[in-house]
Amino acid sequence: EGGSGGGAASPKAFELADEAARWLLERTEHRPRWGIICGTGLGGLADEVENAQVFEYSDIPNFPQTTVAGHAGRLVFGNLAGMPVVLMQGRAHYYEGYSYEEVTRPVRIFKQMGVESMVVTNAAGAVRAGAGDLRVGDVMMIVDHVNLANLAGKNPLVGPNDERLGTRFVDMSDAYNPRLRTAAAAAALHVGVDLKRGVFAYVGGPTFETPAEVRLLNILGADSVAMSSVPEVTVARHVGIECLGFSMISNLCLETHRPEILQEELAGDKPAGAEHLDVLKNVQEYAVPNLKKLLRRFFEVETARDKGYTNDNAATVTRN
Repeated sequence: EGGSGGGAASPKAFELADEAARWLLERTEHRPRWGIICGTGLGGLADEVENAQVFEYSDIPNFPQTTVAGHAGRLVFGNLAGMPVVLMQGRAHYYEGYSYEEVTRPVRIFKQMGVESMVVTNAAGAVRAGAGDLRVGDVMMIVDHVNLANLAGKNPLVGPNDERLGTRFVDMSDAYNPRLRTAAAAAALHVGVDLKRGVFAYVGGPTFETPAEVRLLNILGADSVAMSSVPEVTVARHVGIECLGFSMISNLCLETHRPEILQEELAGDKPAGAEHLDVLKNVQEYAVPNLKKLLRRFFEVETARDKGYTNDNAATVTRN
C-alpha cells in the first residue's frame, strides 16, 4: 500500500526488479554503466543522448508510473558524451501513493542491468537564502542529506533484508561519492557554471513546508529541500551504486521570503513562489541549461577516464 514504508521488506523486491531488467535487456543492445534520474523539468536532458532507444514506463513490467507534471514517464538508453547511460524522464514519488519499494524499484532495476554509478537530480526549495547564498536558478551539488522520513522510521530498507540486494546495515557517511563530487566541481568550473554546494533535506510531501518547518530545517543544517531523491540514493548505496546528486533551486522556502530577498529576486524576474507550475518554469528557464552543460562536460571527462586517459589528457577533452 502507498505509505507503507517497505522497501527490501517486500519479499519479491529482487524478483520484481530482475524481471524488469531482463525484459529491458532482451529489447536493447545498450548496456548502461550510469543511471540518471531526471527531476522536475530536466527530462530535456534526454535530447543530449545519442543513439537513443526509448521505452514508455507503461510498457515495462513492474515499472512505477509517474503522475506529476514535468515527468514524462520514459526510460531512455543511449550514450551521453560517449558514456553508456540509462536516463529516467520522471520518477514516482512516495506522495503519489507508492510504497518505498515501488519508488526505489528503478534503482534496483538499474543494478540488475549493470549500472555502477548514478546521478540523481531534483527541483528543490532553498532553505538557505540570502546574500551570497542560494537563489532561484542555482544548481547545488548535494554533499550530504538529512532524511527526515528515516528519522521517523520511514526508510526504504525497513523490513527483512534480502542479501541478494545488499547488506543489512548500510554506511551512508559517503552517500555522495567524493571523487564524483570533485569531478563534477571541475566540470562546472570548466563550463563556467557557478556550482553551489550544500546539504539536501528530504520530506515526504506533497505539501510545501511551513515557516516553522523551514526554521527546523535551518537548525538541522539543510540548504535545500524536496520530496524525492533520498529514497533512491539510500537504495543505490544498498545495492552498491555510487551516487552524485544535484538540486536545481526552483523557489525560496517561506521562511526565507524576507523583503530584501524578494525584492532582489523579483527585480531579477525570478519568481520565488512555491506553486508546482512555478517550480517547473523556474527550473526549466534557469537551472536546466546550466546542469545540462555541467553534466555533458562531466561525462566527457568520465568517458575519457574510463578509456584510460591520464588526468592531463582528460582535462583537455573538448566539448562537441
